[in-house]
Amino acid sequence: MKTALISGISGQDGAYLADLLLKQGYSVYGTSRDAQMSSFSNLSRLGIRDKIKLESMILTDFRSVLQTLTKIQPDEVYNLAGQSSVGLSFEQPVETLESMAIGTLNLLEAIRFTGAKIKLYNASSSECFGDTKGLPADENTPFRPRSPYAVAKATAFWEVANYREAYGLFACSGILFNHESPLRPERFVTQKIVKAAIDIAAGKQDKLYLGDISIQRDWGWALEYVEAMYLMLQQQEPDDYVIATGETYALESFIEIAFSCVGLDWKTCVKSDSNLLRPTDIAVGRGNPSKAEEKLGWKAQYKMPDVVRMMIEARHS
Repeated sequence: MKTALISGISGQDGAYLADLLLKQGYSVYGTSRDAQMSSFSNLSRLGIRDKIKLESMILTDFRSVLQTLTKIQPDEVYNLAGQSSVGLSFEQPVETLESMAIGTLNLLEAIRFTGAKIKLYNASSSECFGDTKGLPADENTPFRPRSPYAVAKATAFWEVANYREAYGLFACSGILFNHESPLRPERFVTQKIVKAAIDIAAGKQDKLYLGDISIQRDWGWALEYVEAMYLMLQQQEPDDYVIATGETYALESFIEIAFSCVGLDWKTCVKSDSNLLRPTDIAVGRGNPSKAEEKLGWKAQYKMPDVVRMMIEARHS
């Protein structure tokens, strides 16, 4: 039986990944800063809370990371922890950088220090690419980060690449484009839209206020994206992969589909609020996942319209 350690197990990706690994026969450990105080509500929602062994680990504390790895002795580590909101990163830039850059570095250094044969997956982000002028980004596209979040993710990405090349670690980064699910917190715009559409249809809410709805993104289904993470660590050689659907839609289209699912015209329900605009944003996010399909045999089955409908259905059920 393989043992996997997931940092950030309480988040959307961590919970779905834990479920996938359990089905693959893994012994799964999850960490948070204080495992006794954390609710792990997403694990409970998936019905796997009692199947996960939970440990306290502070990623920014090297001693804590070293102790945890030595105790658990995992075969695979999935680093999904860190501040996860682009918008919030403008308000909390220091915490964002430290949680990702220092946390990832501590994991890499602990693996190198112990000499353990641990395979590491690092959660990178399409935000690292910045504005590609509408061109699809692949593994060779330069990084031009435009937010504190993206700067932090880019830093962690290069740390992983450096340790892989310098010390021969099996360390990979998945450069994931936007991926959603019913487990997304409501501070994310996709879940905010889905909840508002249902609440307005039910008469519980009057209007939905949003920032720039002309932005375009490549939205996928989170349950498929965690499969790509798992597949990366099953390869013979470590490498980095762009994970995306390959299809880009405007946020306006996301809104339109969500409101049409509940029988409403979004134009009568959605208002613009300049206070919700970010200091800098990316106009178009477009990914080229051809390497993942070729090397991993991974291809997204669900595209944005499917994702919206499944999120709406989950809230109705």
